[in-house]
Amino acid sequence: MSAMFLVGTVICALSVLICWTMTAVRTHPADSAIISLAAIELYLVVYAVYAGIRQAMGEPVAGPVWEFWGYILTALLLPVGVFIWAVIDKTRWSNLVMSFVGLVVFVMVYRLEEIWWGSAL
Repeated sequence: MSAMFLVGTVICALSVLICWTMTAVRTHPADSAIISLAAIELYLVVYAVYAGIRQAMGEPVAGPVWEFWGYILTALLLPVGVFIWAVIDKTRWSNLVMSFVGLVVFVMVYRLEEIWWGSAL
């Protein structure tokens, strides 16, 4: 299990908890929920840079490279898309929808780790 995966797990879990809490207590998109999306996006940018450097240094991805980078690109677009949606839909439920970003990104990073190392964690 890599340190990048553990960091991502913590960030995603905190984001989910923040968004669930804000769904219960706020009637509109909470700043803290939006900031938690930004934290996930920042993590994904760092993960992508780290992966790029690692591959540039000659360390190969065990699985298909196109699949690996497809997951990273999709994961990078997810928080941005949900943020735009949350700004448009100013209801309590936008906080709940933002919580799914943490859950989905966690699964995507788990899959990235499988592709990277060639086996489950």
